[in-house]
Amino acid sequence: MKPRFIGTETEYGIVCPQDKSLSPIVTSTHAVVGYAAMHTSARARWDFAEEHPLRDSRGFDLKRYSTVPVVDPNAMGVANVVTPNGARFYVDHAHPEYSSPECATAWEAMVYDAAGTVISRQAMDAVAQLYEQETSVLSGHEPCPPLSFYKNNVDGKGASYGSHENYLYSRDTDFDLLAQSLIPFFVTRQVVTGAGRVGLGPDGDEPGFQISQRADYIEQEISLETTLNRGIINTRDEPHAESSRFGRLHVIVGDANLSQTSNLLKLGMTSLVMDAIEEGVDFSDLKLADPVGDIKRVSRDLTLTVPLQLKDGRSLTALEILAAYRSRICEDDADQRILSAWDEVVGILAGNPLEAAHLLDWVAKYRLVKGYLDRGVAPTDPRLGVIDIQYTDLNPHKSLYEALTRKGQMRQLVDAQTVATAAAIPPTSSRAYFRGRVAERFGDNVFASNWQNVTLRVGNRFAVFRLNEVDALTQPAVVSALDEARGVEDLLARLAGAGIEPEYSL
Repeated sequence: MKPRFIGTETEYGIVCPQDKSLSPIVTSTHAVVGYAAMHTSARARWDFAEEHPLRDSRGFDLKRYSTVPVVDPNAMGVANVVTPNGARFYVDHAHPEYSSPECATAWEAMVYDAAGTVISRQAMDAVAQLYEQETSVLSGHEPCPPLSFYKNNVDGKGASYGSHENYLYSRDTDFDLLAQSLIPFFVTRQVVTGAGRVGLGPDGDEPGFQISQRADYIEQEISLETTLNRGIINTRDEPHAESSRFGRLHVIVGDANLSQTSNLLKLGMTSLVMDAIEEGVDFSDLKLADPVGDIKRVSRDLTLTVPLQLKDGRSLTALEILAAYRSRICEDDADQRILSAWDEVVGILAGNPLEAAHLLDWVAKYRLVKGYLDRGVAPTDPRLGVIDIQYTDLNPHKSLYEALTRKGQMRQLVDAQTVATAAAIPPTSSRAYFRGRVAERFGDNVFASNWQNVTLRVGNRFAVFRLNEVDALTQPAVVSALDEARGVEDLLARLAGAGIEPEYSL
């Protein structure tokens, strides 16, 4: 299926250094509403009509709602805004979450994932500015002191929060086949995509360093849940597209990455493996005997040499399993940038993993930690935990990742201006273009939005645009109407002239 639309969801760690007693629900709400107050008029309610988080790809649905809610965009704990780039920035499970717009390539998805850092920093700046002005955006609440955001997956106290990936796939693809083919890949890809973590075990109370932040929280092969009993494969059946034609693989097993190379490979390698599966390539010989145990074994194997037992009796290392996947990728239509990065990174890891410190998050972080250990610092020293958290700090003046970048020690695939542009302008080849541009230009008229619908208030009527096709209302189809319209009624007239008609209701 070409293109395979891709998106990411990042739940950020959040804390208020001046007042650590503040609930993360409160601070996250201040962040989202503060961003909205400073950066957009699109204070749209989120329409949950197309949300089915408890519908399972295995054929059952544990319904969440008896009626479909439309939630106030400023409501405590569920504040929501559609950003000018077509993303969703909102409060989810007591975290600020950035859900990227739908992207047509892994490269574009990597750029728009990085744009979440820009938007998060804008939210942090907005809260700090409002605090200086002694202004609160939340009725009944004092102004919120400045906040710190972290792009990580653990709080150091036993909790893990998500960095999810989403891949559209054809309904003709057998889900069980897709799942079984991907499990060994997800177990082993962490040697490329891991973010690195100080501490072993869910509570992180055992000294040591491991490759992945997420590995210790994976408990089974397949599950519907995302906050407990987490599986290597998540079975949520919520395509946000025409459900008879498409499914959406919701991946919860990955880490939150800052490295552009790690992010490109996380999204690109997975997309290429899914291409191969849908083209009929057989990966059944790579099934692991103990995938849940292996995801932790791989995470703790800093030499990348521990053999994993396959169901057929063979033993292969994580790198050897990744090589088997790579050998079956059809190169004819593949993005050569992804293949080149895949070959380069795995080649370096097979020699001396530390030489990949300029490319991968876990190696960059481990090199910093190892520098302390080599100088005699004890593995239990709390300074190692500080390195872990400071690497992921989104404050550019505190972030160790940003410090490495400024020193030229982390390879950048795109420059800061490209990422900043992606935070302001939506992708041109998906429905995100219409969603984002309407939010930017006609935000006061946006009554409600979700991934599949945009509802505009026009006088005493509502105009609902159905966006079930991910590649609908792209830039070529709507740019002239959006650029030239003098108001929302003029926009509707111009779109009608182009054959684009909403559904109207009172």
